[in-house]
Parts: sequence; structure tokens; C-alpha cells
Amino acid sequence: MKVRVTVVGLMLAYAATAQQDPQFSQNMFNRLPVNPGYAGSSGAICGTALGRSQWLGFDGAPQTFVLAVDAPLKVAKGGIGLTLMSDAIGVESSVAARVGYAYHMPLAGGKLGIGLDLGMVNKTLGQGLKPLTPNDPSIPAGGAGATVFDAGLGVYYSTDKFYAGLSSTHLPQATLDMSTAKYRMRRHYYVMAGYQHQLSNPNLMVVPSIFLKNAVTTQFDINCNVFYKKKYWGGLSYRMQDAIVIMAGANVWKDLKLGLAYDVNTSKLNPYNNGTLEFMLNYCMVIKNEPKRQVYRNVRYL
Repeated sequence: MKVRVTVVGLMLAYAATAQQDPQFSQNMFNRLPVNPGYAGSSGAICGTALGRSQWLGFDGAPQTFVLAVDAPLKVAKGGIGLTLMSDAIGVESSVAARVGYAYHMPLAGGKLGIGLDLGMVNKTLGQGLKPLTPNDPSIPAGGAGATVFDAGLGVYYSTDKFYAGLSSTHLPQATLDMSTAKYRMRRHYYVMAGYQHQLSNPNLMVVPSIFLKNAVTTQFDINCNVFYKKKYWGGLSYRMQDAIVIMAGANVWKDLKLGLAYDVNTSKLNPYNNGTLEFMLNYCMVIKNEPKRQVYRNVRYL
């Protein structure tokens, strides 16, 4: 009983200072959900799905899923994106949906995207709680929930070898009023960057990257993946004061990529869980532009 109380106390202490946006270890493959300026920047129609089971073996631990789809939109001189996300921890669950647009412009040999996304966040609290006093009005039997408007803004710059982004989510900082509790969405700030370095061996490429998230507290990831023939990769990541991450992936079929990450927790929660497991699926369909048909007219053949 004493161990259980200690674990619950640690979890509540973590939740009190944790970020509201879920954390993903394979953040280098998950740029659209935190930066609408990324939409359409790859020049292909892409879909990415990530599923994350945090703190394995811990009852009520976070379970997160995100689906992001984006594509270039030449008619509007930019790209469009769609993000769907679900996140659950203990008796709290959230669902979010956002649609975004990014305007693209050439800059210094690369492409700059300025993006905005709009959508909604729904949060439910209290389902599964068992009140000590029957019919306790502060703990609704069916739980309580609320839905609010949400928006994000971001800029994203990329070249063939380099990318960098600056963005913010939850701009309105809306408050979800769930009758028995109020929950304020904190504005989040993100910084991301990465670089592709080709080694002397033409089959090997090193891709270091960073990912910073700030809201109530700051989380900072330092990542490095090594790619073989651009089809297989493996790497390590360090999240300051939280975890060491092992990553691996491959092109399993044509343009379909499968990635896997395992977090070894380094915080005070380490003795009470078996790490975190995260899966990633990504598929991109390159848009091929049909060459324009050229017609040559000569008066001799009229």
C-alpha cells in the first residue's frame, strides 16, 4: 500500500508540472502536429500515424495516438494539413482536430512556409472515478467534459539538407469549463531543427536534430539517426531529465516507413514502469507533374 501511495504521489507531481501537449520521441517524423508551417513542404502527399504507450506496466499511464496528413496545394501557393489526436491519462482524456494552411515562398535557396491551423479540443474528466461518498456531486457518474476552439501558428524553413521551425500551439489559451473543474489550455512554444550530413561512404548519412517544447516547463530533445541507403535507420535520443531513447526504422514497402522507439525513463518514475514504446507509420506519394505538351506550328505544313 505504501508503494502504491508513493507511485500515485509521483504521478500526480509529474502531472502537476507536465506539458499539456503529449510528448513524442520520434519528433523528427512528427512535425505537422506542432507546426502548421510544415504543411506541404515535402512536395508529396504524406500521412503519418504515431501511437505511444507511456510508462508500460503503470495503471492509467498515458496512451496517445496522432494522425497527420498534408499535401502541397499549388493553386493556393502553399500546402494544407489535417491533424487528429487522442490522448488519455488516468481518468482524463482529450481529443483534438485541426485543419491548417501554409503559404510557401522561396528563400535563400530553400522554401519558407508560414502556416496557421484552426480546430477544436475536447476534454473529458472523471470517467472511472469511484467516489467515497455515494452520489458525490463533485464527481459526476458519467464524467464531465467541454469543447473549446483552438489555433496554432508556425514558420518552417527547409532546404535539401536542412530544416528549422518555430511555432506555437493553443494560441487562445482557452479554458475548458467542466462544471466541477476548470482546465486552462497553456500556450506551447516549439523549436525544431535538423541537418543531413553525408559521410564519405555514400551509403551512410547522419541526421542530427533538436526539438524543444516550452509551456509550464521546458523539455529538450537531442536526437541523432544514422541512415543506410536512405532505407534503414537507427539512432539515439536524450530528453533532458526524462529519458534516453533508442530508435530504429526501415522502408518496409516502397514508400511505406515503419519506425520504433523505446524510452528508458531516467526520472523518479523509473522504478515503477517498464519504459515507453512508440510506433510510427509514414507513407508519402510523390506528385508527378505531367510535362506540358509543346506544339510547333510551321506555315509550310498548314
